[in-house]
Amino acid sequence: MHLKLGQVSAIVISSPELAKQVLKTHETAAFSQRPTVLAVEVLFYNFSGIIFSSCNEYWRQMRKICVLELLSAKRVQSFSSIREEEAWNLVESISLSQGQPITLSEMIFSMQVSIIARSALGKKCKYQQEFGSLIKEAFILGEVLSLPDLFPSLKFLRHITRTKPALEKIHRKIDRILDEIIDDHHELKRVKTNIVAPSTTSNDEVLQEGLVHVLLQLQESGGLQFDLTTNHIKAVILDMYLAGAETSATTTEWAISELVKNPTAMEKAQAEVRHLLAGKRKNILEEDIKKLDYLKLVIKETLRLHPPAPLIPREATQRIKIGGYDIPTEAKVLINAWEIGRDPRHWDNADCFLPERFQGSSIDFRGTNFELIPFGAGKRICPGISFGIASVELALSQLLYYFNWKLPSGKKVEELDMTESLGMTSRRRNDLYVIATPFVPSY
Repeated sequence: MHLKLGQVSAIVISSPELAKQVLKTHETAAFSQRPTVLAVEVLFYNFSGIIFSSCNEYWRQMRKICVLELLSAKRVQSFSSIREEEAWNLVESISLSQGQPITLSEMIFSMQVSIIARSALGKKCKYQQEFGSLIKEAFILGEVLSLPDLFPSLKFLRHITRTKPALEKIHRKIDRILDEIIDDHHELKRVKTNIVAPSTTSNDEVLQEGLVHVLLQLQESGGLQFDLTTNHIKAVILDMYLAGAETSATTTEWAISELVKNPTAMEKAQAEVRHLLAGKRKNILEEDIKKLDYLKLVIKETLRLHPPAPLIPREATQRIKIGGYDIPTEAKVLINAWEIGRDPRHWDNADCFLPERFQGSSIDFRGTNFELIPFGAGKRICPGISFGIASVELALSQLLYYFNWKLPSGKKVEELDMTESLGMTSRRRNDLYVIATPFVPSY
């Protein structure tokens, strides 16, 4: 589908066959770039992160650092105790509700922000609540195309509309917090240097230092082929919150929403995790997750119906023909992952929540099956899939094991509002408001 948005040509692709041509076949030649938009330019330090930067040598090295130094299997595993602690904190917070309605969306988001903060920053910090609120506010502003985006040749629009000043105001607040966070890390390093000799630090201790620590070490060593600035590090931290906290929280709340809406699937998912822990310890560990097959089907089905990145943006760097259609240079190409996941040509009962559809199926969500691309595909696929899925699996298993769920005010499950607020992420339009009743095992 071709849309003319002001001066911008936008091509919306809603079939897995054409998505494959953009994200794989012709990606390197024509579709490796992200579109430039004002919100990303202002909030992400002039496209200095990984998600939105141009596909150049800087991007290649930063992505390599991200994959090898920040999100490797070993590092993801090293953060398991953080995820387990924060999931347990979520359980304890919900338990305090004592059967009163709770806004589960906010509690899940807070948990995911804590996981990212402790993993990226090395610890919870005093700015965490304020930072999380600013991130949410930035998402809301960033999801709306502004007049400068629609008429890029009219530079004066940047100076006469309210969009840029609003973005800059949020950016200044975020930047202040990030400066203080980085200053704290420099101070912590100075103190540790005076107390502990570097040679006494074990590999396990280094792994617990947090992602910011890794980036600051790389900045100090100067071993990269480019100057790693403090703004680069700040932009990568924001990437972590965008690709980590927001998307993981969105997937978790949609999974619970779908299970509340579908009691048979809820009972099956709860029975699986409760049977696994019957008569054993009270807390769920990540080592248990590998045995929860139905839980994994629930998550996969949730990602099909509610992909965290519903629209995957690319920009054509040259004129090219895709599926018989001419794509002009600089056209904005939007891969509609939301529509692809509901394509009746590829999915039976496409709008129904049926985790069993993936039983025995080889279809995966890691970018090789183009009928299911919730995290994108190709060289720009989300590098933090394993990190995010680990957080979702643990949070969801805890919510299923410790609580039974119902809607407040005697509402029937058919009345649960499932409307999405489609933007950068596919959040619920309205927060999930539910009652949690503690599960008391009979053994």
